[in-house]
Amino acid sequence: MDMNEESSEARKLKCGDTSKCFELLESILDGEVDNSKEMLKEKLAKCQPCFEHFHLEQAIRDVLKNKCTKQAVPNELADSIRRQIQEIK
Repeated sequence: MDMNEESSEARKLKCGDTSKCFELLESILDGEVDNSKEMLKEKLAKCQPCFEHFHLEQAIRDVLKNKCTKQAVPNELADSIRRQIQEIK
């Protein structure tokens, strides 16, 4: 069954632990979880916020993958981005 076919009515409208769930979804998208396909299907079927976050994150990654070219990034810029990401977490 396609994850998009799951009725949103069957999903929770609020997530009990959004930050933990979003972290899990990002780990799944990054390929860091072994049984990710089944875990992802189960999570998205139960939780509307996670379903929406997953599809938004996936769309952003697809755009970045398709639109970004492989050009060298200055080390200072990369370091600055890493620092900002760590500060947000």
